[in-house]
Amino acid sequence: MTARVPRRIVVVGNGMAGARTVEEIVRQAPGGTTVTVFGAEPFRPYNRILLSDVLAGAADPGHIHLHDEAWYARHGVDARNGVTVTGIDTARREVRSDDGAVIGYDALVLATGSAPVVPPLRGLDTTALPARVVPFRTLADCHAIIDAAAAPPPSPVVASAGRRVEPERRDGEGVAGPLHERGPAGAGRAVVLGGGLLGVEAARGLARRGLRVDLIHLAGHLMERQLDDAAGAMLADTLTGLGVTTRTSAHAAAVHHDDAGFTAVELADGTHVEAGLLVLACGVRPDVALARAAGLAVEHGVVVDDRLRSVTDPHVYAVGDCAQASGTVYGLVAPAWEQAAVLAAHLTGTDPAARYHGSRLVTRLKAGGVDLAAMGETHTLHGDPTTRPCTADAAATANGAADGTATGSVNGAADAAGLNAADTRTAEIPTAGAAEVLSFTDPARGTYKKLVIRDGRLTGAILLGELGTAGAVTQLFDRGDPVPADRLTLLFGPARGDTPVPAASPALMPGDAQVCRCNDVTKRAITTAWAAGARDPAAVSAATRATTGCGSCLNTVEGLLTWLNDQDPATASAEERREPTSPAPAGERQEEPASTGTAGSGQETPVAVSIEGARS
Repeated sequence: MTARVPRRIVVVGNGMAGARTVEEIVRQAPGGTTVTVFGAEPFRPYNRILLSDVLAGAADPGHIHLHDEAWYARHGVDARNGVTVTGIDTARREVRSDDGAVIGYDALVLATGSAPVVPPLRGLDTTALPARVVPFRTLADCHAIIDAAAAPPPSPVVASAGRRVEPERRDGEGVAGPLHERGPAGAGRAVVLGGGLLGVEAARGLARRGLRVDLIHLAGHLMERQLDDAAGAMLADTLTGLGVTTRTSAHAAAVHHDDAGFTAVELADGTHVEAGLLVLACGVRPDVALARAAGLAVEHGVVVDDRLRSVTDPHVYAVGDCAQASGTVYGLVAPAWEQAAVLAAHLTGTDPAARYHGSRLVTRLKAGGVDLAAMGETHTLHGDPTTRPCTADAAATANGAADGTATGSVNGAADAAGLNAADTRTAEIPTAGAAEVLSFTDPARGTYKKLVIRDGRLTGAILLGELGTAGAVTQLFDRGDPVPADRLTLLFGPARGDTPVPAASPALMPGDAQVCRCNDVTKRAITTAWAAGARDPAAVSAATRATTGCGSCLNTVEGLLTWLNDQDPATASAEERREPTSPAPAGERQEEPASTGTAGSGQETPVAVSIEGARS
């Protein structure tokens, strides 16, 4: 029996989840389907991932929007931006908005996203924030932070009895280069509260604008959800060199302000960290008020089944930050887009069997001067008491070559990274289901790499400071393919004695190489779009969606276009069909592994490599 396709679809929320859902519905919907989308923000939809670039001054706010009025008109979508839905009548299948409109629906999609958490600190009214205290969540927040950063700093506060006041740092102290000096007139100091992904991005963005930044985080290390303690410590060191002072295990107790606005954060130990701007990056909470008021099942988010359909009402669906699928609220863009595709296939009838079974999460940090990718299980430790020092033959065996043939590859990969045969390696042949953990640390260059492998497949990774192998590692994680016998090539790339992979030749990149992970765009798709007339990044983006996610693939897309524009269509198509001897990782350029010495130091810097078998 053919499922009935709803004729009236209403989407509440026009952020990244809602906008992608509308896009997918329009692309797949049969004739006669009407789509109405409400967006509470006054802006047309924009790429929230790129807000950190806007904050850092690396992107123009006008360039991060997703769809304009012409797109909605062309596809017959009734877009109501700046209009808030105030109520849902599930019995009558209607929504009410703050402009007095009442709109009926056959299917209602909730894409209400999440709201920033404002911590209940002494001196901070969570319903009416003081001036110069701003959460970092929306485009309006971004504008407010930029305006506050440009405002004159507050007058110095005289220390009062019984408290410590943080001394001002001298110009250039603890920073690297002129970018991090005093900055333009009017710039001062900023405090970012919260050292998760968004907090790190905000702190780095403000530092690039010339502000002195204190990043305060309650946990023992930064980004504790995505990183282990070693990576978190390395990230803090990297940020120090970029002009950000990191304070971990720091408990904020109070916020101080005067008539002009924020003046200081008081820590539990009595320290006052003074600044002219406080940015709140304390996490987000799913916005489920509408759903709860309508009587829908809500736990952490709106509880949905594998069709993204509310378990309470079969005419209501949820996607993105507000959806709780299989007990999980993801809070990231990639899962929201995967959910949108499944939901649209179900609503439009193009694939009634479509189901959402969860997402594999890859986190990429967008902060100038900080290269970071983390995925899967990252906190597995080396704590197995039977771990022991090993010979090269034992290391080869642990790498899957019982006859010892991997010994040369192990040493070759280490040599490619500038290591010598005396470097310490430990290994244990893991039992079934136990974890192999490979790690590499180069403090001088701010590099930390860790791979977690179970039963021959990659289940987690951290790559910090050097991402030359990130494309290959991410694809192995996404696809669940077996890892190579020589594990260390995933840390350092092929050894110098192996077949080289010239990064300057896109012709050596196979057609199915993934260029844009956010939208699963391959080199072949970009070549096809180019042959159809897409000759610049904007045209390729419109044709394939490449670069519309995190934006990290823009350089790769531009490089491909430069190469393609020097070809004729027949040559480009022929080159794309060539299978290279050793393909480069999709979407990544091949780079030389980091050496162990500090440039100009004349000394060797300690570098640690380990291959562990840790049960967890």
